Amino acid sequence: MTAQKDKKTATSSQDGDGKWLDAFYDPVANLYTFTQCMCFGDIHADGELKLVVAHLGTSSKDMKLKVFKGGNLMTENTLIDLPTGVVSFYMDQNMPRTPAIAVASGPHIFVYKNMRPYFKFTLPVLEVNAVEEDLWRQAREEKIDIGVLHEMIEELRQQGIELTPRSIKFLTLDPREMEAFAQIHKYGALKRQTVITCIATLNKSMAEDDAISCLVIGTEANLIYVLDPEAFTILATMRVPSVPVFMSVNGLFDVEFRIIVTCRNGTIYTLKRGMDSVSSGIELNSQPLAMSRVGKHMIVGCMDNTLRSYTTKGKKHWSIKLQSDITAVGVMDHKQQGFKATVIGLADKTVCIYRDKFLINKFTTPDVVKAILFGRFGREDGSLVMVMKGGGLLVKILKRTATFEDKGIQKGGPPSVQTLKLDVPKKTKLFVDQTIREREHGIVMHRQFMHDLQRLRLNAAKSYAESLMKSENPISNSHTEPLKLNAVVNGIGPTFKLKINLQNTSQSDPVIDMCIGFSYESSLYNIHRKHILCPMLVPGVMYTFETLVDCISDKGISDTIKVFVLKRDKSIPLISANINMPVSEPALVA
Repeated sequence: MTAQKDKKTATSSQDGDGKWLDAFYDPVANLYTFTQCMCFGDIHADGELKLVVAHLGTSSKDMKLKVFKGGNLMTENTLIDLPTGVVSFYMDQNMPRTPAIAVASGPHIFVYKNMRPYFKFTLPVLEVNAVEEDLWRQAREEKIDIGVLHEMIEELRQQGIELTPRSIKFLTLDPREMEAFAQIHKYGALKRQTVITCIATLNKSMAEDDAISCLVIGTEANLIYVLDPEAFTILATMRVPSVPVFMSVNGLFDVEFRIIVTCRNGTIYTLKRGMDSVSSGIELNSQPLAMSRVGKHMIVGCMDNTLRSYTTKGKKHWSIKLQSDITAVGVMDHKQQGFKATVIGLADKTVCIYRDKFLINKFTTPDVVKAILFGRFGREDGSLVMVMKGGGLLVKILKRTATFEDKGIQKGGPPSVQTLKLDVPKKTKLFVDQTIREREHGIVMHRQFMHDLQRLRLNAAKSYAESLMKSENPISNSHTEPLKLNAVVNGIGPTFKLKINLQNTSQSDPVIDMCIGFSYESSLYNIHRKHILCPMLVPGVMYTFETLVDCISDKGISDTIKVFVLKRDKSIPLISANINMPVSEPALVA
């Protein structure tokens, strides 16, 4: 206990930013597993999730399925073959909602409910090559001797034909042992059985966490099967060019789904609903060690110490070089905070957390991490479970007040905005045709443009000169009488109030001898004050003059009234304004 306490203190001191709490560490848990063989499950329907681990053992007789509650081992079941994956899924709608545990082991899937054996599914037997079957039949009827049998089977292997385990074993034997082996096995039925390499879950018709899920399994025969969770029948079969080793599944089987498969040939393939096979994929420069899906991107850890991101359409998003070899990759999906990241275990006893390509958190562990899993463990949503290379079990809990920020992570190099891709639209046929036209007739187009531009400038100058001559601007261009005019009409008729605002915009000189006149249609309107004398206009003061306007027409039409500001003894106005009169309402008769 003292050693364990010391270990806890050491790991706590190495957590630089204090975002994690050390919940449990057992250096002698004696676990040998990988990330694919770990999952969380509420196997007792009590709201407290347990850790289910498929222990690979140290020999062919020490493989077990272990269940941990907190740091204590609850139960363990013996496995008869090497496990390749463990998942938790719901197979029915019975209450209380209790998930089942599926363990992929050899050619079988062992299903446990309440950690008791419930069902065993066996992969269908593959078709045996007719020539191979005929050779063993002739050997059984003693039509060929053992030497010819060995030579013919070896020829089939060189041709790339998939052989049965019996023939493969027969080719590896010493010539002195072949006779006895053939005498024992040649009378049995010839079977070709594949094994499971990876397993995942796919929601059937609903997207809830406790919805019924289908099992998706990859096999050594380059096949992907989707299994019904109730009858355990094969719902879909798909083929990939190589043996699948990692899978990431999302969507709904009854609606639309996408299965991303990483194969041994170093290629990533994408399968969709309705597809039977796939031929093209994303080729990696190095063999993949692990794959996870974060949002709309696939994160792949490779043997050349690189972490790469690809879109679902196969485009490379980014790539970074890590400081050491990758030993484990997991997804950190904290739904309460809406936070998704990638957790990387490295060979230098370091665990790094990346959001996209930015390092947002880093801490060290007592040993090299070989398996890593983030999720709800017990009643804590932010639990990080790690299995060490030496068999230790380490559990950390994310603090509820912890926040992850990208700032300060990228300390050198160009700014991050340079990595953003511009949203350049695709070249259309119209764009290409226009480009060719501009290239061939560039001089003519430029001359026409300059001609139109000069004509526009000439028309603008003419209009401006004409407005100055007629004093149609509301602002005076005179240096001795700089005035600003604004007119507003109020009322709905038949009598309107016309307000005229006049201001001297000079800095210090007053303006005198000014008057206001009107021009209007006498058959429509009658202005009470047809001529208004202005006092001395002090600079900066707004002067308001009012007069009443009567609409004397009953035709329901309107016209424009022009307002002029004139200098005494001059016939040309300094400034003017046009007032668009509204249509008058009819007079109310008492």
